[in-house]
Amino acid sequence: MSRPIVAVVGRPNVGKSTLFNALAGSRISIVKGTPGITRDRIYADVSWLSHDFTLIDTGGIEPESKDILLSRMREQAQIAIDTADVIIFMTDVKQGLTDADQRVADILRRSGKPVVLVVNKVDSLAKYGNDIYEFYNLGIGDPYAISASGKTGLGEMLDVVVSHFPEDREEEEEDVRPRIAVIGKPNVGKSSLINKLLGEERVIVSTIPGTTRDAIDTSVVHDDREYVFIDTAGLRRKKNIKEELEHYMVLRTVAAVERADVCVLVIDATEGVTEQDAKIAGIAHDAGKGMIIAVNKWDAIEKNDKTIYEYEKKIRNILSFMPYAAMIFISAQTGQRLNRLFDLIDTVVNNHSLRIQTGVLNEIMAEACALNQPPTDKGKRLKLFYITEASVKPPTFVIFVNDKELMHFSYTRYIENSIREAFGFKGTPLRFIIRERGEDK
Repeated sequence: MSRPIVAVVGRPNVGKSTLFNALAGSRISIVKGTPGITRDRIYADVSWLSHDFTLIDTGGIEPESKDILLSRMREQAQIAIDTADVIIFMTDVKQGLTDADQRVADILRRSGKPVVLVVNKVDSLAKYGNDIYEFYNLGIGDPYAISASGKTGLGEMLDVVVSHFPEDREEEEEDVRPRIAVIGKPNVGKSSLINKLLGEERVIVSTIPGTTRDAIDTSVVHDDREYVFIDTAGLRRKKNIKEELEHYMVLRTVAAVERADVCVLVIDATEGVTEQDAKIAGIAHDAGKGMIIAVNKWDAIEKNDKTIYEYEKKIRNILSFMPYAAMIFISAQTGQRLNRLFDLIDTVVNNHSLRIQTGVLNEIMAEACALNQPPTDKGKRLKLFYITEASVKPPTFVIFVNDKELMHFSYTRYIENSIREAFGFKGTPLRFIIRERGEDK
């Protein structure tokens, strides 16, 4: 089941990033700490009471001239509207109500999407309490006073936000068709890949607008099995956009990844793997999705007997944080190896939901510990008592030990490699939770 998406929209310097960090809390380290990659910290998983959701900071709307003002604001606000389940519209009590606020509010008010209006920097209700009423003029509901830096008023704001979440997502839960998100930079061949798959199969079960997302869900049948491909190819690079990953690309990619079982990262073989590819791949990695790297336009590359190995080595080096990812070299234009892509998807889908018996897991762990003794620190040796698989999608294992502090990440990785050696788990990440014996669940 996918998490609802909440987008924070507003002008520069109203405190969006401050609010984002306050709500994300320790979760931010998960995004920041992925090995081998530097990427914008603009999305995080957040929990409030019994609700889990994905929070996205959409960045400031900062026009360079009056001519660009409306188009830039409309682009940012419209993408937030298309992608998010709920929008937090942030304003600044100290700057007061501005024309820029009014223009964004006009778009949001007509959208039909739930909008929670927050007035930030209300450090003192005695001082700024009366100024809040000015924001009723936006016509999008009650303004909620908060101080993102002081972390006040956030509980009431979040109560309102989660009240807008869809209550019934049973249809999505019951849909057992594999869902594959086709992700990647603009112009790498995502649309061509989808179209070729449709053309080859000559069976289109349905083409359905994706629930409230700016992506198209396309059903394809291959060998009597139905797949749902989520196409995010609506992304386009503007002339003035630099190499860094844009906020709107993250918005749409996160939305597609959240609803997918497997992600196919399309890379342009003629351009090679880039840092931007790594940023997009990191979104799927953080979400724990099955991963396939599809190197497209392979027919356009001059090759010798070493070309494919050199390409794979370079890709593995840049995407070193996901060594588990399956890889295939394709041509969306000619259809090269597209039949093998379905076989690979089936493999990754099965691995992503694979369960291993507890007894077998403990035999593997015991053998691994015998071959490579657990580490010691100050005379105290790590002891691994028990391992069990707690959940799937992705496979998540709980290891009970005598002291969590002794369980270095390198030894966790060694145990992971031992499990992968026995069962493969090609294309899927594995998660490990370390607990001390007797610790509550």
